[in-house]
Amino acid sequence: MRITKSRMFSATLALVSWVLFAGFYQGAYKARWVILKDCSVKVNGSTNVNKFSCSINGYPNSDTLAFSNNAAMPLAMAGKLALSVSSFDCNNAMMTSDLRKTLKAKEFPHLRITFVSLDKYPALQANPERIKGIVNIELAGVNKRTEVNYSVSADNQKIIHLIGTQTVLFSDFNLTPPRKLGGMIRANNELDVEFRINFRVVP
Repeated sequence: MRITKSRMFSATLALVSWVLFAGFYQGAYKARWVILKDCSVKVNGSTNVNKFSCSINGYPNSDTLAFSNNAAMPLAMAGKLALSVSSFDCNNAMMTSDLRKTLKAKEFPHLRITFVSLDKYPALQANPERIKGIVNIELAGVNKRTEVNYSVSADNQKIIHLIGTQTVLFSDFNLTPPRKLGGMIRANNELDVEFRINFRVVP
């Protein structure tokens, strides 16, 4: 089969483009972490009567978190979690139903946490390291950027444990705290959010 100059040029151009793209992709990130399935998100709140805790346990996707390769501070990140709001469980059927309804689970079925930046790349050692970062939280159709306090450590199996905590308000997402029994039981506006995510470094 005769190869024309035009075909030869096109094949060469495609090969060069692929090599350049592959080189950029390999050098674009300082590191990449793949999310493991044993993760959780917990919200702790209170009413005028008692306290409550609701959580999502487990994560079905193997998403990746990437860190920028430059030396800028803060360190840019790329990656997100998309969690089903209908998976929230408060260990109480009525409370679970009320929370899902308040968070508009049918209209906006996902809670999304998008990672934006980190103060620095963690040392990944056994002793937990305290680092601050920025995330975008999307809930009930509202996107809010907020600072998060992280605790980051790594165990003997080289699994990275990241715990992030922050306090948010129902009103941050244009939501009204649930009320029952004619308003006699009222949830407070404040929620303490904690997410625990386990990662493994991508070779």
